[in-house]
Amino acid sequence: MSLLDRGTSPDPFDTLPPAPLFTLTSDDVADGATLPLTAVHTSAGGQNLSPHLAWTGFPPGTQSFVVTCFDPDAPTGSGFWHWTLVDIPASVTELPHGVASGDLSGLPVGSFHVRNDYGTVDFGGASPPEGDRPHRYVFAVHAVDVPSLGIPDSVSPAVVGGNLTFHTLARGVLRATYQR
Repeated sequence: MSLLDRGTSPDPFDTLPPAPLFTLTSDDVADGATLPLTAVHTSAGGQNLSPHLAWTGFPPGTQSFVVTCFDPDAPTGSGFWHWTLVDIPASVTELPHGVASGDLSGLPVGSFHVRNDYGTVDFGGASPPEGDRPHRYVFAVHAVDVPSLGIPDSVSPAVVGGNLTFHTLARGVLRATYQR
């Protein structure tokens, strides 16, 4: 079986408890569209810059946010985590273009990254294998019911996801694709 013959992986939120949705927008990423080269990893000819994200309509009681980007189509058996930014204060409702890249000096106070599947603690852009089918990149902002998940920055994105299962009030989601 070639990489192109693989079936479609489920959406990562299909197997989690349902959560209400709120509005997530971006000046860089359009829902259902192809990712711009700015959000593609340098190894695939891109600029590896985190996209602008803004969110509204989250529920009262939101005490913090977590941002994630996940590729369920990566040929790993477990997908690929591109971005996990934890403990964003509830007063923050927008992340500028490139804030999770480079020196990270513009990140919201108190927030932190956990290691992505590239092994770095920042945003890691799309880099699907050449010739593979289009990969989906699921950007999500999770409205959280606690001011901090109470986890260290040394945990994996899967540990963050496990904690989010029990603390997510609602989420905003954008899904984009990229293929080489």
